[in-house]
Amino acid sequence: MSKPSLITQDLTIRFGGHVAVNAVSCDFRPGELTVIVGPNGAGKTTYFNLISGQLRATSGRVLKDGTDLTKMAPSTRAHHGVGRAFQLTNLFPELSVLENIRLAVQARSGDGWRIFRSARSLTELTARAERYLEATKLQGVAHQAASELSHGDQRKLEVALLMAMEPDIYMFDEPTAGMSLDHAPDVLELIAEIKHDTSKTVLLVEHKMDVVRALADRIIVLHNGTLLADGNPEEVMSSQLVKDVYLGKGVEPA
Repeated sequence: MSKPSLITQDLTIRFGGHVAVNAVSCDFRPGELTVIVGPNGAGKTTYFNLISGQLRATSGRVLKDGTDLTKMAPSTRAHHGVGRAFQLTNLFPELSVLENIRLAVQARSGDGWRIFRSARSLTELTARAERYLEATKLQGVAHQAASELSHGDQRKLEVALLMAMEPDIYMFDEPTAGMSLDHAPDVLELIAEIKHDTSKTVLLVEHKMDVVRALADRIIVLHNGTLLADGNPEEVMSSQLVKDVYLGKGVEPA
């Protein structure tokens, strides 16, 4: 079994007297897609925010390949390879889709925001951006302003920008939310392709059970901010405790 690429140790956050995430400890490994599920208010997105840095933990730690990220800003965590789709959405809304992706490629290359660059450098950046454009099936809107995209294409642009940053950890929070039946399969196919890269770790918050069954190697269940279950999809989904939680029976973790 590969070494964990991402670890949360007793990760906790309190808002006043409310404990939104309560001492959650999990290891995540390369080549594994983990889906985080739970009823509304379970703490799923809050847990994601703690990992990616949008929220600062009250206690506990987030480790990436042995590096403590707990006190780092989201941008610094991204530099360390933790990528979350919404962080890059519509980087420049009035620029074209291709230009947005090219800027993400440029940022990843360490080329900064230099105004003056060689024509060869610009051509190379554009060629790399076009590969992500093709991978996400956005060629038809390449020269359209990002702000003018349909919701489905905006979600695909999120994935393209995230891919362009080449993270080790991919984080998707309900990636098909609000998408039409026509667009959703494209995004799910992209996530499935990322999953097949055994050097990448994928975390997914999702409530659609058909998506969970199609993609998950592992499921963790949060309930009232506490880790309730963790295991392979068949075991977790057949657990009576998990079923009771989804039926609203007020079950407390053992």
